[in-house]
Amino acid sequence: MDLPLVYHTDYSFVFPSAHRFPMDKFVRLHDHLRRSAVLHDGNLHQPQSASLELLALAHDPGYVERFCSNALEPAELRRMGLPWSDALRQRTTRAVGGSLLTAELALQHGLACHLAGGTHHAHHDFASGFCIFNDLAIISRYLLASGKVGRVLIFDCDVHQGDGTARILEHDRDAITVSLHCENNFPARKASSDWDIPLPRQLDDQGYLRIVDDVLGYLLPMYQPDIVLYDAGVDVHQGDALGYLALTDAGIASRDRMVIEHCLGRDIPVCAVIGGGYSNDREVLARRHGLLHHSAAQIWRERGLG
Repeated sequence: MDLPLVYHTDYSFVFPSAHRFPMDKFVRLHDHLRRSAVLHDGNLHQPQSASLELLALAHDPGYVERFCSNALEPAELRRMGLPWSDALRQRTTRAVGGSLLTAELALQHGLACHLAGGTHHAHHDFASGFCIFNDLAIISRYLLASGKVGRVLIFDCDVHQGDGTARILEHDRDAITVSLHCENNFPARKASSDWDIPLPRQLDDQGYLRIVDDVLGYLLPMYQPDIVLYDAGVDVHQGDALGYLALTDAGIASRDRMVIEHCLGRDIPVCAVIGGGYSNDREVLARRHGLLHHSAAQIWRERGLG
């Protein structure tokens, strides 16, 4: 078998083209991976929607209900940053289900990748920064509560700090939050992850990769997690509209490969989600996100996984 990939057609829907959030990048990523034969019917896994009980593992049930029934206050909608619609509700709950399925496939096979996910700005009782429900926190609590794992490590390489994840899991001893992010960037008010690695603006491939290598080499032996949830945000790219770092395509591909190989070299399964990425050129953005899946597929073949 080939690398397990998780996607659903609910992920992209008709959306205002002028909006900053690139809602069509998910279907474009799917199509790009299909064209390059990384994704095919034999390795495509389609998720169920997340249940209200699953969402409530990390979120206030009242908030979940308000979002799902289109009862958010105007201030809550502004903070969310997205116009509510039934398609958004369906997409949001389906994508959380997708991240959960990716984690279960990773535990089964050693490595699996989502074509969405990484909604790390969502907090316990409010949405923020285009993030509504925090899939990383939900999955962590689900895996721990179900006894599927004893310890989760979230390795968040999105350019923005995973503030929602850090706050939700602040007191969860066996969910370790690690955030490598541009220090001078959103959110203005940072949370406290277990490990925060603030990065200077315009950091390049060489400097970034050295930090990733050092951090993984230190933390993975220390915590010995049973799974790593890897947020492979591409908003670290030098051409990203919201990033302020200076990585190239080659640097991002090297980062993805480094993270996966660090983990698999220690027999730690990897569940990878795509995180953030912003560009008016959505085809370029889709290919940028696809660096993760291409790197993972290459490692899958080299290691003979499955």
